[in-house]
Amino acid sequence: MTGRGDAIEADRGETRDGESGNIAAGPPPAEAPVSIVDGRRSDRRMRRTGLAEAKPAGPSGSEIAAMNPPSANAAPRAVFLDRDGTLIEDRHYLGDPDGVIVLPGVREALARLRERNVKLFLFTNQSGVGRGYFTLADVARVNARMVEAIGLGDDLFTAICVATERPDEPIEYRKPSPRFILEMLAAHAIAADEAWMIGDTPRDWEAGANAGVHVAAIIGRMGTASARRQGRGVPGYLSLAEWVRDVCP
Repeated sequence: MTGRGDAIEADRGETRDGESGNIAAGPPPAEAPVSIVDGRRSDRRMRRTGLAEAKPAGPSGSEIAAMNPPSANAAPRAVFLDRDGTLIEDRHYLGDPDGVIVLPGVREALARLRERNVKLFLFTNQSGVGRGYFTLADVARVNARMVEAIGLGDDLFTAICVATERPDEPIEYRKPSPRFILEMLAAHAIAADEAWMIGDTPRDWEAGANAGVHVAAIIGRMGTASARRQGRGVPGYLSLAEWVRDVCP
């Protein structure tokens, strides 16, 4: 399966830390069945939820090309989504809700997935918290604004992971760790070949590959690390909406 964006993509290097702002401390939107992960407090979370620690499994990032896409007629049961550059504009270390701009086609895409009863998970690196640029509460407000702007209800995401570790800290949930994906697949009895990880950086694809799920890249207007992506066999799409039209026709 190859995205239309492959034909027009321009190569560019990865220019950011792969951060995706997302939900944080403070209550989630009303009645939302959301679990919140702070990667730097994962031991406490593991005790609270009772989830067994997930071990990295599946192919490594360099083995993504060997992954087989699912049948075009089979909608996924779960989709793990990066945020900045995938759902909203990438503003780089976004801690202000006023900076939220939902990308074109996102609402349409998520609505179609919900119509197919696909579980949606938000999976974001947020080292801006670990670096002290903003707080988990700030990220919660950014996420709440995004969910409000998308307009599909406060229960849009089944669960949300915020990986707050800095790159120089031991990795718990920070992508490319597959830990959150593996935990959610186990918790919801979903097979890896029934799930996708969608994002715009190599960390996103590698997290998905390390969990053994299918992966796709959102390359946007300027493309995302095309040499690395194409070398790993990751299909590229200009938008989330284009990917959904391909997978859920």
